[in-house]
Amino acid sequence: MSTEKIRVAIDPDLQDLIPGFLENRGKDLGKMREALLAEDLEILRSIGHSLKGVGGGYGFHRISEIGAAIETSAKAGDLDSITPQLDNLADYLERLEVVYE
Repeated sequence: MSTEKIRVAIDPDLQDLIPGFLENRGKDLGKMREALLAEDLEILRSIGHSLKGVGGGYGFHRISEIGAAIETSAKAGDLDSITPQLDNLADYLERLEVVYE
């Protein structure tokens, strides 16, 4: 995976909300990794659906895309395709650099 930063411009009015939002996405990632180990498709589907909805609302469209992919895979019962999406989310969160403009 690349180490290059992913810069995302966010409305300065959201500055107080973004740290908590991103912290919660890290928690979601942990919950999904646990659900994957337990083969709990419903939790994976539910959190994926949530990510799909909230990411774009804050300006993090990639989070929405990954969430949609996880939700689709969970609905299809395709556990194997979820691992790469979780890795994509982890990589995105790690490389994310938020700028307020």
